[in-house]
Amino acid sequence: MLSTIKNGLQPLGVNTKQYGDSRWWIGMLLVIVLAGVAVALSKLSIMQTAQFSSLTIGIVVGIIVGNSIFSRIATHTDVGVDYAKSILLKAGVVLFGFRITFTQVAGVGWSGLLTDIVMLVGTFILAIQLGKRVFKLDEQTTILIGAGSSICGAAAVMATEPVIKAQAHKVSVAVATVVVFGTLSMFAYPIMFEYMGLSEHAYGIFVGSTIHEVAQVVAAGTAVSANAADTAVIEKMLRVMMLAPFLVGLSFWQSKKHTKINAHGGEQKAGITIPWFAVLFIVASGVHSLSIIPQVTTNAVVWFDNILLTIAMVALGLRTHVGAIRQAGIKPLLLALCLFLFLTLGGFAINIGIAELF
Repeated sequence: MLSTIKNGLQPLGVNTKQYGDSRWWIGMLLVIVLAGVAVALSKLSIMQTAQFSSLTIGIVVGIIVGNSIFSRIATHTDVGVDYAKSILLKAGVVLFGFRITFTQVAGVGWSGLLTDIVMLVGTFILAIQLGKRVFKLDEQTTILIGAGSSICGAAAVMATEPVIKAQAHKVSVAVATVVVFGTLSMFAYPIMFEYMGLSEHAYGIFVGSTIHEVAQVVAAGTAVSANAADTAVIEKMLRVMMLAPFLVGLSFWQSKKHTKINAHGGEQKAGITIPWFAVLFIVASGVHSLSIIPQVTTNAVVWFDNILLTIAMVALGLRTHVGAIRQAGIKPLLLALCLFLFLTLGGFAINIGIAELF
């Protein structure tokens, strides 16, 4: 029976032998303690005012420790840290689905759905074209920045990482761009509202379809009104829900790109790796939509999910070398700037155009 369970866990990437390894336990203890520090810091008034979540703080804490004392204890903690960076990350993405219901999605209507689809596809295609053709960035960095800008910020970057098997420093670079331009959007949008000529509902759709992080969307919406905030969050949640089909599509696209030449000179396509954690994300959203789980339990799940994602961010930071980020240069930031301008200016035009259609 035990061997059957172990064999069943292998497709999920779980190596049952690692749990008896002291490097797993010590590594897990390290990331949990650092995640606790990140959560505590996120409760400070200055952090809440700036809307810096524990995820953002977690990666900064991880990078600081990772580039100071971690090198001395890496060999004693590597198994646990890498487990947190991979398995716990995927678990966090699955539980993220409990923040969304299908009823919320229906609340913004077909115009909200179409707006999100156009913004997601347009932003990601622009990222690929600019990243590879103009800025000559590597594919992994380009995809990560594109995913973070087009879907849901750091969470999208982290969910994309296992699909494309990206290096840790590239993930950190992408997360940094999300923090910079998402924060800029959070402060700029409420100031722009007076000159946009939009209703509070239309402003909420605009905010939810174009700003990077959920927390940033909440801040930008609340700065105008509660009604604008509610609409913005629902529109953003619909955008978050598109993470699953995006990851499946990305996996399919990657499989078509990586072809092999067989012994007879023909092409042999690499197999499609379906990111099951993305599929389970949709399942979690469906379960949440049925309202069969008490709200207090759902709140606890969302809280626990935030902890898991913070732990994964810390682990990612520990594996990030500042030298590698410095070597990436200014080009990733310039790509993110172009995407920010498209989201803001192009997004405004697209929102107006789609609203006219409906």
